[in-house]
Amino acid sequence: MTAQALSTAADYVKAPLLYKGKVRELYDLGEHYLIVVTDRISAFDYVLEPAVPEKGSVLNRLSAFWFEQTKGIQPNHVVHTDVSRLGDLVTEPELLKNRIMVTKKAERIDIECVVRGYITGGGWRQYTKTSAVNGIPLPAGMHKNERFERPLFTPAAKNDVGHDEDISFERMQELVGVELAEELCDRSVKLYEFARAYCEERGIILADCKFEFGLIDGQVILIDEIFTPDASRFWAKENYAYDIEIDSMDKEPVRSYLAASDWDQNSKPDPLPARVVEETTRRYLEIYRRLTGESL
Repeated sequence: MTAQALSTAADYVKAPLLYKGKVRELYDLGEHYLIVVTDRISAFDYVLEPAVPEKGSVLNRLSAFWFEQTKGIQPNHVVHTDVSRLGDLVTEPELLKNRIMVTKKAERIDIECVVRGYITGGGWRQYTKTSAVNGIPLPAGMHKNERFERPLFTPAAKNDVGHDEDISFERMQELVGVELAEELCDRSVKLYEFARAYCEERGIILADCKFEFGLIDGQVILIDEIFTPDASRFWAKENYAYDIEIDSMDKEPVRSYLAASDWDQNSKPDPLPARVVEETTRRYLEIYRRLTGESL
């Protein structure tokens, strides 16, 4: 791979750094925020080394693509994605090109809005233990990866430290109010159904996804990222089957490598082999191509 990976943007942005997440960095531009999407990659709650070339560019471009596709059904926080408009606030514009998003400042609603179209992942683990997902009772005898008759809305309470906490819809109503909870549920399911139909036309199954919303002057605004491999579970339609672990179109090569290694998951793992990094880059580029019809 010849592309240069970006581990941090802090040396190239002349604005206060407000927050550094596992992948994204948030800078204060006064009226707006600047989000820079790096090539950092995480798994099992650890940020790994080295960074994965093109990953941040794919994530940012996909979010911009989907924000544009869905703006007619759900307002979002995007102002622009043009690094040249930042002027001397950015010292290496070519390095940050396609990795930035200038956004409106919204008051974050501390709920992760998860929509599940299929029973897999954490939803399947809940079902095998309780016959329910987030307190929603489900029929007996479901198969892993089975499609729900209707998408399930399964919220989580956001925690800045540690894992987000799966909660019932009733608990969400207690936290944010009945009216807002119902609105977020409705908006999330509509977004999922729009994207699921789009993906199906391109041979991709959107198994589940998550959204974050904020408020600007009382209006619900979609924020953060949308329908990226880091916020959604994509399956190639040709790989779909019941009762197996379907290879998802994201950082699966990293997870598979770590799971097969002798890493104890209690300390930061050794650097990833080049072949794993290259395969992960290929995965991100491929999902971008299949979703947008464009090659990077």
